[in-house]
Amino acid sequence: MAHTSSNKDQLIARIRRIAGQMAAVERALDTDAGCSAVLQQVAAARGAINGLMDELIEDHLREHVARPDLDDAARAAGTDELIAVIRRYAK
Repeated sequence: MAHTSSNKDQLIARIRRIAGQMAAVERALDTDAGCSAVLQQVAAARGAINGLMDELIEDHLREHVARPDLDDAARAAGTDELIAVIRRYAK
């Protein structure tokens, strides 16, 4: 996704925050933190991953589906790619 290079630094920062959240979950499990605390951390990490996914889906839609200058075949390919990803993500 070459178009992600325009906001690459923001995406990488987001991924690093998610990695930090997952490291916190690992530490919580390792130190036998209460299950409520671990569940809260996992829920926060899941929300962060969902937010990242939402942003990437939006970028893909804008770049590969909604652009009027693309021909029908390119737009169809972009749509098919996105459908495949959403189906895999929804499992």
